[in-house]
Amino acid sequence: MKLPVYLYGTSVLRAETEEITPEYPELAKLIEDMWETMYASDGVGLAAPQIGRSIRLIVIDGSVLAEDFPECADSKMVLINPELDVIEDQEPVSRAEGCLSLPGLSENVKRVEHVRLNWLDENFEEHEKDFYGFMSRIIQHEYDHLEGKVYTDRIAPIRKQLIKSKLSNIAKGKVNCGYRVKAAGK
Repeated sequence: MKLPVYLYGTSVLRAETEEITPEYPELAKLIEDMWETMYASDGVGLAAPQIGRSIRLIVIDGSVLAEDFPECADSKMVLINPELDVIEDQEPVSRAEGCLSLPGLSENVKRVEHVRLNWLDENFEEHEKDFYGFMSRIIQHEYDHLEGKVYTDRIAPIRKQLIKSKLSNIAKGKVNCGYRVKAAGK
């Protein structure tokens, strides 16, 4: 089932997220719905807060970007209770980012190009892996959602001031996108 994507301004995008266990109610169905929602919205990642759940769950599939970013090939994965380790001994790179929760908006964000991630998959099996390049960016972007952040929190204050009216319109639900959304107070 396609779920509504919660927009910038909704409190769930700022809420603390909780770890989940194998007993989480209807987890397999939730993951299936997250995949369907992400693909129907043309996204490459979706975090549970974006569909109104304050839990530590992410789905990612950057495979569609593999032609330009080979590191994204075969990148379909479910991340449960992920823990991110940003490798600090590197210069951040600025690239444009967008977000399903901020439709119609794109801003340059500085992020590192190498991270290490520990997570559980949908079978609650442990994984640890280093990610590089654009795949690292996707993971950091989605992980931020679990930490109550959106990518505009990472842009320069002057840029944030310049897009203030756009952010306000998004928060009010004044957006035109091809997927279901839920705005603050609605």
